[in-house]
Amino acid sequence: MRVVSLDHLVLTVHSVEATCAFYASVLGMEVVAFGEGRKALVFGSQKINLHEHGREFEPKAGQPTPGSADLCFLTDTPPEKVMEQLNARGVPIVDGPVTRSGAVGPIRSVYIRDPDDNLVEIAVPERPGNDSLSTR
Repeated sequence: MRVVSLDHLVLTVHSVEATCAFYASVLGMEVVAFGEGRKALVFGSQKINLHEHGREFEPKAGQPTPGSADLCFLTDTPPEKVMEQLNARGVPIVDGPVTRSGAVGPIRSVYIRDPDDNLVEIAVPERPGNDSLSTR
């Protein structure tokens, strides 16, 4: 077997509604309903399913805990613009912009926290051999 892609992941959260509001307004993700009233955040060809703490769907992680995730999302927006948009929405910046190692090369990242205190990294891939930024 060979894994080729990530389809979705699950975040356990204190409030599905607060999480949906944050990710939709701050990161531009689409909130979708599916199944029997479940909610997910959709972006690109991926999604994040949401489980409310104490009301998780089976099967679930062994110890589902709000605030235990460290997520990195790619954007095509330069870090300085990301910071401007976060500041305009009153979202505190934890760190950045800083250079990190992404899955396929260097990225410039800005870090924030979501309503459950998950660490959220917003990154843009760096173009090799150039200080300007671009998507891959």
